[in-house]
Amino acid sequence: MKRILVPCDFSDPAVQAFKFAVDIAKMSRGEVVLLNVIELPVMHESVLMPTLSFEEAFIKDMKGHAEKNFAKMKDKWAKDGPKVTSIVQFGGATPMVRDFIKENKIDLVVMGTHGASGLKEFFVGSNTEKIVRTSEVPVIAIKGPVKSGSIKNIVFPNILSLEQEELTQKIKALQNFFKATLHVLYVNTPSNFRRDIEVKKEMKDFAKRFMLKDYTLTIFNDYSEEEGLRNFVTETKADLVAMSTHGRRGINHLMSGSIAEDAVNHLTCPIWTYKIS
Repeated sequence: MKRILVPCDFSDPAVQAFKFAVDIAKMSRGEVVLLNVIELPVMHESVLMPTLSFEEAFIKDMKGHAEKNFAKMKDKWAKDGPKVTSIVQFGGATPMVRDFIKENKIDLVVMGTHGASGLKEFFVGSNTEKIVRTSEVPVIAIKGPVKSGSIKNIVFPNILSLEQEELTQKIKALQNFFKATLHVLYVNTPSNFRRDIEVKKEMKDFAKRFMLKDYTLTIFNDYSEEEGLRNFVTETKADLVAMSTHGRRGINHLMSGSIAEDAVNHLTCPIWTYKIS
């Protein structure tokens, strides 16, 4: 977690994400990159010059406003380090962030989110949800103030597949970074019910296969995986949830949904996600 990107629209969740990223960068001796993406308005003008003149003035004004806000944030929360770089770009938020990640060797994205609900969640989703679905690097989504030192209990919802090498190694590294306890969670549901004796054996095999340390194994019964995760997190007062996302898009996303994206929208604790193929 040496190079941390914080997409920033200067909302309170974005500011909280920046403060958290600064905390992490201090621990990892890394740096933070602040990125403000400004979407240009669509202009319809028969005379070209007035339109170009307006856009030039708009761009200059918006860029100046963003740079002033960046300066205030850095002075208030990163005066004593780490290194913070601020960048303003123009375009669509999601594609610009996605391209920036690839082109600038980003290790981690920290994003604030307001969450989404109802029709907005079903048809559009939050910008953070879109980044979670498409980012090639881990994303931490947060909704409110959080200190890196407060993360002592990490929930790892799991299907117990022994083929999750890449994901599990990344989560072990995350656990080690925060010096936290890892809580491996299997949610048992009526539609996919399994006997405890079978699941317990698989959980023990999973822990042994990946040489887990400082961990717990829990089977939690609920009506759905999403509800089980939410209720377990609430019951245990977890500090962070770490899980995979499959990056579904289009009709498959609408029909199947994603537990990770549901978590980003509805859980109050930070959510760490990593996209697997």
